Amino acid sequence: MNVIRIRAPQLKPNIVLKLASLILACLLNMTANAAIDVYDFDSPQQEAQYRGLIEEFRCPKCQNQNLAASDAPIAQDLKQKVYDLIKDRRSDAEIRVYMQERYGDFISYKPPMRPSTWILWFFPPILLLVLIIGWFWQSKRRQVVARGQSGVTVNSTAALTSTEKAELDRLLSQAESVDHDITSLEDKK
Repeated sequence: MNVIRIRAPQLKPNIVLKLASLILACLLNMTANAAIDVYDFDSPQQEAQYRGLIEEFRCPKCQNQNLAASDAPIAQDLKQKVYDLIKDRRSDAEIRVYMQERYGDFISYKPPMRPSTWILWFFPPILLLVLIIGWFWQSKRRQVVARGQSGVTVNSTAALTSTEKAELDRLLSQAESVDHDITSLEDKK
């Protein structure tokens, strides 16, 4: 009598790794969805006002994220304060003034034009202008050097004296004789 043996299927390590990655991604996705804030607005205009303001204000802790993208505790508090001010029917300008009085000009991605913020407004364009001028000056200088028109002028009409000519001929003949006498080490062996 013949016995038939049935083998259990074996999982390949590649499949196990993919399955573990899928489970991990699902778990991480669940935690990301848990951080969504839910606020109840009286009208769609209030919700739009809220969304616009939290996109405009910078998180004091994160520094390069707006309030909408930040999960820092202070960002949560600021979102709640913006929500409360909107529910009190405050205008965008009033909310901006309130936030800037408490957190300074840093809270806004669009700081006002004041002497204290002039560096933010004028430094980048001035730096760009200086870099462009420096680039043009450098490229112009390279063109002049490439053409052989450096700042030093040489009087090409001046002739060499007889001693200078003799010295030049001697140097040239030495250079020619050295060029012809060059042999490799293998040739000497």
